[in-house]
Amino acid sequence: MPTATAAARRRALTGPALRTFFRIALAWHLSEAEQMRLLGLQSRATLQAWKRGKVATLRKEALERISYVLGIYQGLQVLVPTTADTWVHQPNAAVPFGGLPAIARMTAGNVADLYVVRQYVDAQCG
Repeated sequence: MPTATAAARRRALTGPALRTFFRIALAWHLSEAEQMRLLGLQSRATLQAWKRGKVATLRKEALERISYVLGIYQGLQVLVPTTADTWVHQPNAAVPFGGLPAIARMTAGNVADLYVVRQYVDAQCG
């Protein structure tokens, strides 16, 4: 059971995390469906509410997903600064991607897929 302190921390992170996520989604030209998959959402109405800031506290999993997306974004800014925002849409022959773009792996639906992409980007950064 989460403590009051953990809930307060999640509540404090919710606004900044969502604002950051939606700025990245804009930079990466993500569709609403891709945004929903990255956030683990089933409902477009929930996505729209989150975009309007109509959420008090995100679930731990949503914050974890956003954290991975942010880490991927930051790593790409270091690794390939001139193509960082298009990299996620480019076919990638590296093992984790099997010739598909990274966004395909990232939107497969599992938090673990975001973790794999984050680990790949971090490893490439050295």
